[in-house]
Amino acid sequence: MRDERQATLREGIRILVRAMRDEPVILGIAVAGSAVYGFATVAAAEVIGRVTDRVVVPAFRDGETTTGALALAALAIIVTALVKAGGIVVRRYFAGLGQYRLNARYRRQVSRQYLRLPLSWHHQHSTGKLLSNANADVEASFWPIAPLPFALGVVVMLVFALISMFLADPWLALVGALVFPAILLLNFVYQRRLSPLATRAQALRAELSGVAHESFDGAMVVKALGREAAETARFAKVAGQLRDANAAVGRVRGAFDPMLEALPNLGVLAVLIIGSARVADGSLAAGSLVQVAYLLTVTAFPIRAIGFVLGELPRATVGWRRVQAVLDATGALPHGSERLAGGDGDGGPARLGLDDVGYSYVEGTPVLDGVHLDVEPGRTVAVVGSTGSGKSTLASLLVRLVDPGTGAILLDGTDLRRLAPGAVADVVSLVFQQPFIFEDTVRDNVALGLPVPDDDVWAALRLAQGDRFVHELDGGLDARIGERGATLSGGQRQRLALARALVRRPRLLVLDDATSAVDPEVERRILAGLRDAALPSTVVVVAYRRATIALADEVVYVEDGRVSARGTHTELLDRSPGYRDLITAYERDAVERAMAGADKENRP
Repeated sequence: MRDERQATLREGIRILVRAMRDEPVILGIAVAGSAVYGFATVAAAEVIGRVTDRVVVPAFRDGETTTGALALAALAIIVTALVKAGGIVVRRYFAGLGQYRLNARYRRQVSRQYLRLPLSWHHQHSTGKLLSNANADVEASFWPIAPLPFALGVVVMLVFALISMFLADPWLALVGALVFPAILLLNFVYQRRLSPLATRAQALRAELSGVAHESFDGAMVVKALGREAAETARFAKVAGQLRDANAAVGRVRGAFDPMLEALPNLGVLAVLIIGSARVADGSLAAGSLVQVAYLLTVTAFPIRAIGFVLGELPRATVGWRRVQAVLDATGALPHGSERLAGGDGDGGPARLGLDDVGYSYVEGTPVLDGVHLDVEPGRTVAVVGSTGSGKSTLASLLVRLVDPGTGAILLDGTDLRRLAPGAVADVVSLVFQQPFIFEDTVRDNVALGLPVPDDDVWAALRLAQGDRFVHELDGGLDARIGERGATLSGGQRQRLALARALVRRPRLLVLDDATSAVDPEVERRILAGLRDAALPSTVVVVAYRRATIALADEVVYVEDGRVSARGTHTELLDRSPGYRDLITAYERDAVERAMAGADKENRP
């Protein structure tokens, strides 16, 4: 346990050193401001002591004083107060600025790392955890930065304070020399008790955030299946644990805070008792007593800043470990420097090739194994297979969301791994079965950052059979869509996502069951439009409807992770029993659903 605490302390100090290296100027100014504050605090005590001896005591003794003496005393107090206030302003401003800059720096680093890491890495980490890494964990990592300049300035203050006390009176200084270590020791014990509780509370906050995110993200499923009570209970369980953890933190603070407040006051009381006796016998000036008592009073709280830093180090260490785990994560997709022609949509359809492609989510269990496929430019190929055969994995590989474990995927004869960053996205578009729609306007959801004119947006919508419902929206292209497209039907969301891909004029268009929520007639018009339009695209469509498959130039039947057969729809019906059984099963299921719906409508 002791070794663990020492390791945490060392790691926490390394975090502080890293922060100082990252923002040396800003945090250096904050430390300088804190040092000025510490020096001014001691100087103020010196000024008050001298004012007491030279103005206050003579005024009581003689019954009068001069305007010049009062003005000079007021001026000295005001000047030291202004210097002290200036040090506080500089320290707080630059310490906060340094902390916020560090938070922003590492949030950007974490976000960039998220973008670099492949989809396979994201599959292993929950969205709630990733949000916590980029937000709460980064904040926790650099939370001690705000009090750090204060704590370093306190060291300067303590040095000057002890020197000032010993110059004023060695005996009273001994009392102060005992009070300061006592405050530090009590603070150290306090933070040791508090740190593990605060760290647990921090972890529970992240867990609670994850539970809330999952519940909100799956709101439709929760409501559709009547799981509100279960989700409420799940949230309440973690919230109760967080409540108990915060209550434990509060109990420790409630026990130690009064002692930390009382200890310096007891020191001041001891100084006053001892000092009053020495003032009475003439061995100590009244100003020296006031100076030492004032120093004890004003330095008690700043000393706790050292404890604030030490107390936050365990929490910072936990947060930094989580952030570092993301920054150190490996598996980023390698890139080359080559680019393909036609990134502007004028290069013509791409030639697609898969050379002995294999991929596994779990080692030893291949999803795709030895896939060979060549697609001529401008062809429309339907990929058909049963659930779990590897169709969606194949679609992800074609747009390089992940890299194959073996083999290579070629566009115009170039391995995707040799292309420069962004080169694949310039020429390839993928439309998922479950599209993501942003809470934005129709125009921005289709253009998605591209500077395309409205005419091109409307053309893409017409090709995706989405122009009619967009015209009916209040505002047309300027109509705002609810979060995740909540104001649209499933088919409308799919058509909007398809328009988003088409407006980019991709040389390779991959549709992963992207029209499953669209009725068959609309789907037929979409696919017929894609065939007849002057698009520079080779089209690969993951499909299961006969009408969709029949529009393809060629059908690729995937079975157990391999290309089992390929040819036209008619040819595969004749020579591939597995394909024939699958298509027949799909058709039977569609007929049964249609009959069930008709029976329900005719039921009295």
